[in-house]
Amino acid sequence: MLSETDKKFLKLAYEEAKIGYDEGGCPIGAVLASGDTLIASGHNQRVQQGDPIAHGEMDCLRKAGRQKSYKGMTLYTSLSPCMMCSGTVIQFGIERVVIGEDKNFTGNPQFLRDHGVEVLIADDADCIALMKKFIEEKPELWLEDIAED
Repeated sequence: MLSETDKKFLKLAYEEAKIGYDEGGCPIGAVLASGDTLIASGHNQRVQQGDPIAHGEMDCLRKAGRQKSYKGMTLYTSLSPCMMCSGTVIQFGIERVVIGEDKNFTGNPQFLRDHGVEVLIADDADCIALMKKFIEEKPELWLEDIAED
């Protein structure tokens, strides 16, 4: 069950996804928080920057800058993370991930759980609808983003 803090930061991740969509990119947003404290937020910028690694989670973590520790932090993401972003969560020792949706892309929640990460899937209607709309409008960009032909 999502706490009020979870709901607040997941909404911010959705708002970041919407920014990416409005810029013509993939609508995936992410937020890093420590308790009630916002550390950073970001969104997918693969199209905008021409950078294949600029996923929403990666943009957020770049904006967070160096951290001595990620202990006690939560990563909020509008879409279930790909393997690259999931691996980064493991590498950095982020203990908790709240996922807006996994209907349009299942991602890797079990991989995260298998590595000791607490994972909550919100099934957020706004996150689901925005990604569905994007996939319908720009299927070629979506397939590029998830590295499928």
